[in-house]
Amino acid sequence: MYWIDPDGLGIGDDPIYVFCNMATGSTAVPHDSESPTDVGHCAEPGCYSREVNYVASSRQMLALADLSAQCYQSIKYDCNYAPLELNGIDYAWWNDKNGVPQYFWAGSGNRTHICQCGIDGNCVDPAIKCNCDAAAPVQLSDDGVVTKKEILPITKLNFGRTQLETSSGVHTLGPFECSGQVVVDGMPSSCEDLWKTGHTLSGFYSVMGNLMMESVYCDFSKLPHESGFQSWVGFVDIKSSPTYFYVRKLYNYFAQLNTPIPFETEMVNVGRAMNSTTGIFTAPRTGKYFFSASGNTNFPASSYTLLFDISLYKNGYSVGTSRTDSYSSSSNLKTFTLQAILDLNKEMKFGWAFR
Repeated sequence: MYWIDPDGLGIGDDPIYVFCNMATGSTAVPHDSESPTDVGHCAEPGCYSREVNYVASSRQMLALADLSAQCYQSIKYDCNYAPLELNGIDYAWWNDKNGVPQYFWAGSGNRTHICQCGIDGNCVDPAIKCNCDAAAPVQLSDDGVVTKKEILPITKLNFGRTQLETSSGVHTLGPFECSGQVVVDGMPSSCEDLWKTGHTLSGFYSVMGNLMMESVYCDFSKLPHESGFQSWVGFVDIKSSPTYFYVRKLYNYFAQLNTPIPFETEMVNVGRAMNSTTGIFTAPRTGKYFFSASGNTNFPASSYTLLFDISLYKNGYSVGTSRTDSYSSSSNLKTFTLQAILDLNKEMKFGWAFR
């Protein structure tokens, strides 16, 4: 027996005491219903019911299942004139980890009544799906292994139709067992992939997104299904292949309308996506881009309203405009600001122009 902590060392629920089979590589979580147990005598469907109490919390068992390649649980029912199903009526079932009734007793069925002999096609009566369904006054048995790890472990057992003195039913439920390590193919694409490969330190990580690397925050004090486990931050591509510029237009006169404004001074141009001579920015990759322009407009004295418009152009079409106006008997200085976040495809053209 060993102590393990599937939901994270020192975080979450307390460690659990389990049986580790070093020969098979399996981990078994014990419970209080492993011994053969007589269901007694009662008539109605599910009139006998037994809760299954494990030595581990539900959270720890969920973490164990998520980290394991496969999980399974054996179940056996020894019967004498005690059918699991008869004439279309289910007298017995078990409840999964979410409390949902399940009627299959082997394999990974979809709530459909069946036992291992029904899967193998060797039940005592070819017309039935479980040996016990023969409802014969002889000792029979159904023995199988449930392998659908998404709904394990079994949390409750329910049996019925054992009202006759000659009827009997005895259930034996094996421990919740898991083995193997889940395999993450290729680069991790989520915090869950990182968690499955052994990461336990919460923090910022780079993962493979649909089109490019993305930055995420992983809170490994939580499990993958819990809120806040993964928070999306942004595209790592912006950081690994940066594109930003700062250009200025100071003195050279330029008065052409609807024409990209050229810039004389190039302060910064990382990525060389901005051509300051033509005033055109060419998107180096598809993504979101932030643009900001600001400046001063020197208005002369005027007896009527003067307007100054500067626009953002994407592939030759205006996508935003900032307007400044003046109505003054003396010259004056006005400021303007124009900002935008644009979705640009690779090779799209962008620039500023007077209107």
